[in-house]
Amino acid sequence: MHHLSLYLHFVKLRIRAQMEYRLSFLFELFAQSCIAVIDFFMIAILFARFKQLAGWTLWEVGLLYGMIGICFAFAEMFARGFDLFQDNVVRGEFDTMLIRPLDTFYQVFAHQFLLRRLGRLVQAIVVLLIASSQLAVSWTFAKVAYLLVALVGGTCFFIALAVIGATTCFWTVHSIELINIFTHGGLFMGSYPFSIYRQWFRHFFTFVIPLACVNYFPSLFLLGKSASVGVLIAPFVGCVFLGVAMLFWRWGVLRYQSTGH
Repeated sequence: MHHLSLYLHFVKLRIRAQMEYRLSFLFELFAQSCIAVIDFFMIAILFARFKQLAGWTLWEVGLLYGMIGICFAFAEMFARGFDLFQDNVVRGEFDTMLIRPLDTFYQVFAHQFLLRRLGRLVQAIVVLLIASSQLAVSWTFAKVAYLLVALVGGTCFFIALAVIGATTCFWTVHSIELINIFTHGGLFMGSYPFSIYRQWFRHFFTFVIPLACVNYFPSLFLLGKSASVGVLIAPFVGCVFLGVAMLFWRWGVLRYQSTGH
C-alpha cells in the first residue's frame, strides 16, 4: 500500500510537470491523436479497395486496431521509464537507485508517466467502441470481463518488451533498436489479422514473442470465431511474459557494472 501511494505521488508530480506548459502539452496531445487517426485512415483506404482481408472486414480489423492501440498507449504511459533507461545507465544514475531502499524495478517504473499518450489512447478507445457497435457484438458479462483481462494482458506484453529492452542496457549501455521492431513494429503488425501472415511468422509471434495473444486471439473470442482453450487463456499470456521479463531484469541487475560517471 505504501508503494502504491508513493507511485501515485510520483504520477501526480509528473503530470504537474507536463502540464506546466499547457499549450505545448495540448499541441502534442493533438498531434498524437492526428497520427493515430491517420494510421486507421490508411487501413480504411485499404479496405475501400479490397473490401476484405483474409475474410476480415474493416470493422473486425478495427476491433484489432482498437485493442492493440489501447494496450500500446497504456504501456507507453506507464513504462516510459524503461524506454529512457539507457540515460540512467549512461549518466550513472542507476548507481544511486541501487542504494535506495526501494526495488530498482519499481523505481524505474515510477520514474516517468507519459500523459501525452492520452491522445492515442482516446482514439483507440473510440475506434474500439465504433467497431463493436458496427459489428453488433453481444457484450455479455463474460465478454466484457474477457476484454478487460485481455487489455491488461496486452498492456503487460508491451511493458514486458520495454523491460527487456531496458535490461539489455546492462550489457550494451545504449538500448538496441531491435526492440523497436517488436514494439512499434508489433503495433503495426497486430493491427491486421494474423491469418494473413506466413505460418513461421505466426508461430514466432505466438510462442516466442506472444504478440498474437494481445488482440488477435482475444478478438476471435469476442467475434464468436473461436472459443478454444488456447483462445480463452490468451489474455493471461501477456502477464506471464511480463513475469519472465521481470526475472530477466533481476538477472541483469545482478550483472550490472557501473559506467563510472
